[in-house]
Amino acid sequence: MPSPEHDFLSDSALKIMESAAKSGLFSYQEGSRKLFDFSCDLKKDWSKIVSGQTLWKHDRDGIDKDIRTLLTQRDVAAAVYIARHSTQNKRRLAEVTGSFRDTPMRERLSRLRVFWVPGDFDADNENARDSTYDNLRYEMTKDLLMQVVLGGLTPQDVSRFAASGRPGYPLAILSHVKTQRYRSLSSTSKTLGFSTQILKEEIQRLFVIGFLESESLQGGIYWVSDSGNAMLDICSRLRDYLNGNLGEGNENVEFQHICRLLGIDYLSVPHGVTGSITKEGLQSPTALLMQHVAQANIDGSVEWPEPYFTLPSV
Repeated sequence: MPSPEHDFLSDSALKIMESAAKSGLFSYQEGSRKLFDFSCDLKKDWSKIVSGQTLWKHDRDGIDKDIRTLLTQRDVAAAVYIARHSTQNKRRLAEVTGSFRDTPMRERLSRLRVFWVPGDFDADNENARDSTYDNLRYEMTKDLLMQVVLGGLTPQDVSRFAASGRPGYPLAILSHVKTQRYRSLSSTSKTLGFSTQILKEEIQRLFVIGFLESESLQGGIYWVSDSGNAMLDICSRLRDYLNGNLGEGNENVEFQHICRLLGIDYLSVPHGVTGSITKEGLQSPTALLMQHVAQANIDGSVEWPEPYFTLPSV
């Protein structure tokens, strides 16, 4: 019989991911719990299954069984383990994961994400429930959702992207490559109306950041990476904010939380802003990013991704 702590933590994991889907950056659908304590499917233009187990009162063999169950599922994009923090549990987990490093499943260890919960957590204590949920929400959003849903997007990536001195150009290029593919420098230059030199410089910047990928280090044929697609989605929601229609009252708490983790304080920039920027704004990655969004919106050069809406649970 699962303990109240076990049930609370398993339910919290699903609640955190379902709530994060309200950001409009992905959709959520709860999955079957036949093999796992919790499971869901996160969808964009792909489908990524997140499944997990909760460790609270297991013995040594229980940890081994949990990890083996998580790692043997081929279609799982992220294997989540929410575990009670103790020296014994940490030691046993290290032993179990270490035993997989010399097996064909060693590559699947990169999918495993472990979130530790204080060993004295009491699910009957309201304050303990609130603080544990808040900590779990922060850690899962920062690690799991950033890595799985947003393609490993980081605050540094956002700052580098925003630092381009050509407002709107990087967004126009990402949108073009995503929707029409990149065939050659000359044809893309002609379509976008950029000089080949400027286009080449911006393409190289996006490639170095990791928003564009290619089979060759010298480039050639490019496509938008997962993190590049995430940047487009985020900028599309920022455009909604500038136009005053991000959500009810132009607010979206979950989107704001994700942006905060990426160093984007879009509330500091008034909606309705144009593509111009103040001298002080040149020092702010957020202001620079919003300038790109505003200018691309004015130019009509981007095919803006629509929000991903939450799917009904099954």
